[in-house]
Amino acid sequence: MLSSSRTTFGQKGQVEALVKNYFSQNNFNGSILIARNGKIDYLTYVGLANRTDSVPYSAKSKFHIFSVTKTFTATLILQLYEQGRIHLDSSIATYYPNYKGEAAQKATIRNLLTYSSGRANEDVKSLAEAYNTTIWPLDTFIANYCSDRLVNIPGTTFNYNNGDFIILGKIIENMYGEPYSEVLRKKILIPLGMHHTNYLRHDDLVSHLDQAYFHHDTIPLTFYRPTNYYIDNYFSAGAMYSTPTDLLLFDQALFNHTLLKKQTLQVMLTSYKHLDDVALGFWVYPKKIGGKEYTVAERQGYGYGHHSNWVHLPEEHITLILLSNTNTVDLNKIRWEILATYLKENNK
Repeated sequence: MLSSSRTTFGQKGQVEALVKNYFSQNNFNGSILIARNGKIDYLTYVGLANRTDSVPYSAKSKFHIFSVTKTFTATLILQLYEQGRIHLDSSIATYYPNYKGEAAQKATIRNLLTYSSGRANEDVKSLAEAYNTTIWPLDTFIANYCSDRLVNIPGTTFNYNNGDFIILGKIIENMYGEPYSEVLRKKILIPLGMHHTNYLRHDDLVSHLDQAYFHHDTIPLTFYRPTNYYIDNYFSAGAMYSTPTDLLLFDQALFNHTLLKKQTLQVMLTSYKHLDDVALGFWVYPKKIGGKEYTVAERQGYGYGHHSNWVHLPEEHITLILLSNTNTVDLNKIRWEILATYLKENNK
């Protein structure tokens, strides 16, 4: 039996029963946080953060968040937009004159933020080479994997990829004259007191950082470590770690207009229906949960067994953060089950 640790605020019986079932029946490992108006209503840590040494998840644990990093990058771009230093409909070349891709003069910052630059996305087609084989200098990575030919008219076609947000990270460096990691710390992490969140490099020694695992479908309760990779190459698209409580700080700073003005948040949360409801750093769309329709802003992350899932209901001021290190549970599915159960318990 795997060890389990729990820290729970305002324990909710039916939510707790769901979590116990995910753990016992589906071997869920990770953390689940629910907050309303920024106040934690439910927080649990369950299972193992490190199977080699049988280290259980706890409040000290740090999680790889992969593409949730993109929302931090979008926020940094929108701060520059607020300052009048970046215009969302200006071209890549306006802020990155050395960019050699065909999209340089044709794709805009808004296109990058909505995965609609029109590029062929070589980083996706050459996934192992781009991310697993070596650490690429940033400019080399962009030249090799983010400077492809155009296959779509910019702004017309949604094509999810890391490259668009890696280019945005390079633009942030150009605008500030500092490494992305330093801008991230100065503009978001330090002001918000996110002391357990940071940019990650492959050789960093980070205390209490979790490891990730894949589950053998044919052998019950058997796991293996994913192939080695270099987190450095994910850069501004996925190279961060955090905790559920730190992510709540970020959530509240965004939705309460600490990091961005109200008008700018509205720009951030404006979804593009022709681009699969993507917004700037989020997806935003109506969703029926427990028979009632809500507006949902959500962001997901995945990489090598690590999963992160963040949902915010703006009208209800409810936040759900799910973090895991195994592929045994579909976070995209259980998030709606958890929210439906929580809403039913709290809206009687």
